[in-house]
Amino acid sequence: MTLLAAEKLRGGYGGADILNGTTLRVGASEIVVIVGPNGAGKSTALKALVGLVSLREGRIIFGDEEVTGLRADQLAARKLCYVPQEKNVFASLTVQENLEMGAFLRRDDFSARMEQIFDLFPVLKERRRQAAGTMSGGQRQMVAIGRALMLEPRLLLLDEPTAGLSPKFTEMIFTKIVEINTMGVAVLMVEQNARDALAIAHRGYVLVMGQNRFEDTGPALAANPEVAHMFLGG
Repeated sequence: MTLLAAEKLRGGYGGADILNGTTLRVGASEIVVIVGPNGAGKSTALKALVGLVSLREGRIIFGDEEVTGLRADQLAARKLCYVPQEKNVFASLTVQENLEMGAFLRRDDFSARMEQIFDLFPVLKERRRQAAGTMSGGQRQMVAIGRALMLEPRLLLLDEPTAGLSPKFTEMIFTKIVEINTMGVAVLMVEQNARDALAIAHRGYVLVMGQNRFEDTGPALAANPEVAHMFLGG
């Protein structure tokens, strides 16, 4: 079942279009990865999906509802949650306070959900009283993902979740993304560690200049000689 369908998106910043007909689909149980060269419009595509980039053309369907033009908070209420690449934690707040902020739209008891997040990321439970801004980059990424999961999203959008992380934390984040997916959360992510991302992806897209260049299963894209030569470093 298709959970998200974004059709022929055109838009960008100011008067310049970064997206030039981008089309994306995510199934209800999928991990989908967007890869491509710098400046291809990958992060812009995610921002467009959550109303942070103006669209001139195209439409976005989430579930059975058209959500084109809705604000990020309205989409979060519909359980479509976004984790940006940078400035994605409240640095002066503790880990637990960050998670509580993630539940800002909830009016029920979310303590059980917080414990699930602590089970997923045990280090966060150990450091629940620590200010997020004093943690390592990998630990901050866990806080950011955990905060988004507090709303129990149907679809989680991740923008460069392993950017700047050590190989150890990169491997850990990819492992946790698979675990999150097995919890019933679909994932759409932009990632520069393309080979590793495609290895866990059900499907992937290669964007070039805001346009779809390739679409296939994750393993098939990784094995495609043209994709490997142009976008995967060999």
